[in-house]
Amino acid sequence: MGYTTGVYDMFHIGHLNLIKRAKERCDYLIVGVSTDECVQNYKHKTPIVGFEDRAQIIASLKYVDEVVAQTSMDKLEFLKQRHFDVMFHGDEWKGTDLYNRYETEFKKYGAKIDYLVHTDGISSTLLREKIQK
Repeated sequence: MGYTTGVYDMFHIGHLNLIKRAKERCDYLIVGVSTDECVQNYKHKTPIVGFEDRAQIIASLKYVDEVVAQTSMDKLEFLKQRHFDVMFHGDEWKGTDLYNRYETEFKKYGAKIDYLVHTDGISSTLLREKIQK
C-alpha cells in the first residue's frame, strides 16, 4: 500500500505526474488532500480551490484508490494509523532534516519513502504568480 499527500490546489500536470508515478509503484494508493485549515496553518495561505472540490478532483483520478483528509503535516501520525508500506514524495525534499528523520522513523514501522522526480516548470505557486500578473 502506498501513500502520498498534497494540497493539489489548481490541479496541474505536476500533480498528475506524481500521482501516476506513485500508482505505478504500488497496488493500492491512498492520497491525502490537505484540508483548508491544514494549509492555512503551515503555509499561511488559503487554497484557491476549496478542500471538498480538491478532494473530489483527486478521487476522480483512475490512479487513486482512496482519498483521505490530511489534517496534520505529521506523516508519521498517518503511518501509525494506516501502516502503509511506502510514502511517495517529490524529490525536492530528499536529504532534508525533516525527511531524514521520517526515513529513520518509518523504518521502525517497516515503511520507506520513495522520492519521485519533480516536474520542472510547473507548480501552484507559479500558477498563482501568473494569475496575479
